[in-house]
Amino acid sequence: MPELPEVETTVRGLAPVLAGRRIARVVANRSDLRRPLPPDLGQRLTGARVTGLGRRAKYGLIHTDRGDTMVFHLGMSGRWRVDPSEALTHDHLLIETDEGRRLALNDPRRFGSVDLVPTAEVEDWGPFGALGPEPLGESFGPGHLAAQFEGRIAPAKALLLDQRVVAGLGNIYVCEALHMAGIAPSRAGGRIGTKRLALLADSVRSVLLAAIEAGGSTLRDYARPDGELGYFSKQWRVYGREGQACGCGTVIRRRVESGRSTFWCPKCQR
Repeated sequence: MPELPEVETTVRGLAPVLAGRRIARVVANRSDLRRPLPPDLGQRLTGARVTGLGRRAKYGLIHTDRGDTMVFHLGMSGRWRVDPSEALTHDHLLIETDEGRRLALNDPRRFGSVDLVPTAEVEDWGPFGALGPEPLGESFGPGHLAAQFEGRIAPAKALLLDQRVVAGLGNIYVCEALHMAGIAPSRAGGRIGTKRLALLADSVRSVLLAAIEAGGSTLRDYARPDGELGYFSKQWRVYGREGQACGCGTVIRRRVESGRSTFWCPKCQR
């Protein structure tokens, strides 16, 4: 599933095509993805000018001058294609700008979503209402983690994946950040000291920024809007490296819980 860095990379790739442009044409090739598309999607977007793009957690935001924001989620396999040379079977939504640029939302598994939300209500829109702070925002830091982890017996990894604690973190980057901070995924949140929480907050930011710089991590279907792959997987410290040597020489381990893999180094992470 595309995580925060992949969505951020996607939004940055869409901006040069959409920002400031008027939407000339919208074509929905099917009526639903994970849930039904807004029935008036084409009517509300056609003729609208894009005033800006953004991201909240793992959702992309396309703001328009009509007071509507298109909110998209890439699901398990979604990606936007810029100026595609040919139509593909799973191009479910097409957008054309007044410059003749074209965008296609391709989603083979159809676990993604597209919604139209009044821009003034985006911050409190259903899925966003209970989200924690953005990990790259000013309100995230050691103080926030200390408040959220205090007295908790839940594992550090589970707490970081809880979207109410911090928005947008996924399995790959939590595994990487915990390794960078030297914290075992299974350690109870309430047993992590102040200095280590500060290191963890810095590690979360560092991992995400490095991943965004590398264009994210390509797994299965994900690619950037320009068709390029994400290359952060070449920098993975532990994720996907079961049986290989950590930088310290210890063999990286993996365990599966509820269908999700955890990778860690038993020597570096305590």
